[in-house]
Amino acid sequence: MQMRHNQTALSAALSVVLCALLLGTILLLPQTVSEDLLYLTACAVLPEGNAPRLRALRAKPSAAKEAVRAAAQETSRRALTETPADVLEWMRRAQAAAATQKKDGDIRSETLGKRSATETFRGLLIRNVTDDTEPDYEALWDADAELTIDKSRPAVLIFHTHTTEGFELLDRDWYAADTSSRTRDVTRNVARVGSAIAEELEAAGFQVIHDTTVHDTSYSGAYDRSRETVEGYLKKYPELSVVLDVHRDAIQENNGTKVKPIAEIGGKKAAQVMIISGAEGGNVTDFPNWEKNLRFALRLQDACDRTAAGLMRPIFFCHRQYNMDLTPCSLLVEFGSEANTLEEAVYAGRLFGVALAELLENYVI
Repeated sequence: MQMRHNQTALSAALSVVLCALLLGTILLLPQTVSEDLLYLTACAVLPEGNAPRLRALRAKPSAAKEAVRAAAQETSRRALTETPADVLEWMRRAQAAAATQKKDGDIRSETLGKRSATETFRGLLIRNVTDDTEPDYEALWDADAELTIDKSRPAVLIFHTHTTEGFELLDRDWYAADTSSRTRDVTRNVARVGSAIAEELEAAGFQVIHDTTVHDTSYSGAYDRSRETVEGYLKKYPELSVVLDVHRDAIQENNGTKVKPIAEIGGKKAAQVMIISGAEGGNVTDFPNWEKNLRFALRLQDACDRTAAGLMRPIFFCHRQYNMDLTPCSLLVEFGSEANTLEEAVYAGRLFGVALAELLENYVI
């Protein structure tokens, strides 16, 4: 799905591209030429009013190179936190309608972390609700993930079993009952989060398939229908390595208060993310390779923790299958809850996509 970005975001993206191209050129050219290019690039990317610093950089090319690299990274971070134009438009519409809405319940923000975990491994938080399954995390970590990625071929499949799961549009401490938390509009449900993940992966050079088929026209049978979708793609693209079923959670207390898991990252609110990894046991009897998924979940959780500290809720380890038996790197991932805003969820998708791209780089052939 092609997404339109506002002019500010486009300018930021172009600045990143300019910095990357110029820096790449600089590193390839002879030293006598590259020093002039370094200075010109520093002039282009550093804020106005930095004449003294520019003079110093002119005298020290190595410092200019670092300045250009740092400026490119800062520009990239600013682009990541920029609210997309389509999300801003949804927020504008919601604000216009807010005057006619009445409060039907409270929304409580909470950062979910150690208190909701049952186990820790290498600083990673896990909530094991199986009662009878104790994974050997050390052995899983040492074995690493079974991944081989060719960037010229599709590597990641993103789909949605519950495609109509939606979000709040305004950041407030209450909700209105007449505001539906489900919608088929892929610009404001979990499919929009999937698009945010896909965009970051594609920016890193990975080929991504993002399927926005609505599988939950009725709640019953949704996983059977999404399984058919995934099997179809795996038959067509057997090289697909990572399969992500992107959802959003729903957390409601007995008094009707809705809870939104939240973290502040880079000065901006992000919906917290929870990886679900299933296991054989209980009523699940046909999931012999579940440890391979958990092995990948640990690596992905670690990558997200390093890239965006606070983004992740503990890994939810349970006796569930959720179609995760189809590949060794199949996971269900929950982005926030119905009380989180679309803006928070999309930002979380971007952060998650960046972390996933950095992890997958380790497996590129």
